Amino acid sequence: MTVLGTRALNRALLARQFLLERAEIPALDAVRHLVGMQAQAPFSPYYGLWTRLADFRQEELSNLLLDRAVARLVCLRGTVHLVTADDALALRAFTQPVMDADLRRNTTHTSRLAGVDLGELTALVRDVLAEGPLDYRKLGRRLAQRWPGVEPASLVFAARNTQPLVQVPPRAVWGRSGLPTYAVAHDYLDRTPVEHPDVEEIVLRYLGAFGPATVRDLQTWCGLTRLATVIDRLRPVLATFSDEAGRELFDLPGAPRPDPDVPAPARFLPDFDNLLVSHADRTRIISDDDRLRIRTRNAIQPGLFLVDGFAAGRWKLIRDKKHATLEIEPFRPLTRADIRDLEDEGGRLLRFSEVDDGDVVVKTRS
Repeated sequence: MTVLGTRALNRALLARQFLLERAEIPALDAVRHLVGMQAQAPFSPYYGLWTRLADFRQEELSNLLLDRAVARLVCLRGTVHLVTADDALALRAFTQPVMDADLRRNTTHTSRLAGVDLGELTALVRDVLAEGPLDYRKLGRRLAQRWPGVEPASLVFAARNTQPLVQVPPRAVWGRSGLPTYAVAHDYLDRTPVEHPDVEEIVLRYLGAFGPATVRDLQTWCGLTRLATVIDRLRPVLATFSDEAGRELFDLPGAPRPDPDVPAPARFLPDFDNLLVSHADRTRIISDDDRLRIRTRNAIQPGLFLVDGFAAGRWKLIRDKKHATLEIEPFRPLTRADIRDLEDEGGRLLRFSEVDDGDVVVKTRS
């Protein structure tokens, strides 16, 4: 069996994520190919698409949201993702067991919901939202009229976990703001509810965007378990490899697997980018030591930048009324050539961020 080293896995992942070369495709096609983009930070997908696509402009994604061609809802790993309208209900049905488990085990909300009939709550939410979208405060107050002794935030948590609710604009529209405001997904997107998603198709699409991958990688990406049986059913149509630790890897036969020595340009990834969280073994993109560097108590993942294809530090955009600074903090010393590449790419990021007066500052490490 062919063994794929860390650099081979890195280059395969970068190629499929449009990070070796920016893709000349519409944003909608990119979101579909990536099987969604993590989006609990509302504007992260804009930066995620900018770093992957040639000539991407903010209004392209804003218009997709306003036209209901894409939507934001809880699905993979129980977190908010930006997905296409065509994928929303299938991905949510696929990951519903993740939400069911959270309802049973959530340390904040489960005990508060002990006396709530979840079937009744689901029906009430649909009736309430049939009148129009509501922000989470108003929805919580409406539900608390039925269960006055229950914390409204816990009732909204249950509402979004028992059924697919999308967060509607203006939240996540570039340059605008708003509270999370909910609508029932199949009504808002004018799609038929999905009860039995095509799990095998979803797994194949994951491999197309993130492979080669182990079963554990697949399960990390979506939050589900017991997916080895799905892989076993697909074995006849999959290519198999091994990583350097002897773990079996699965892939689409025709998927790109570039030479490990193919150059990889400097790239900036937004906070929470799926590139960093979609494998059990993440050393193909970030070392275990560097993962510890960015670990926080509240699981916030910062924006990271890539040098030679691997995470090499964090970045943040600091704004005041008249000026902006893109601050680059490397994990270790960089070469002069790497710094120049990051400064050039950072300048493009500032322009994308609509900064009129900005600087790129690379912190030095001894």
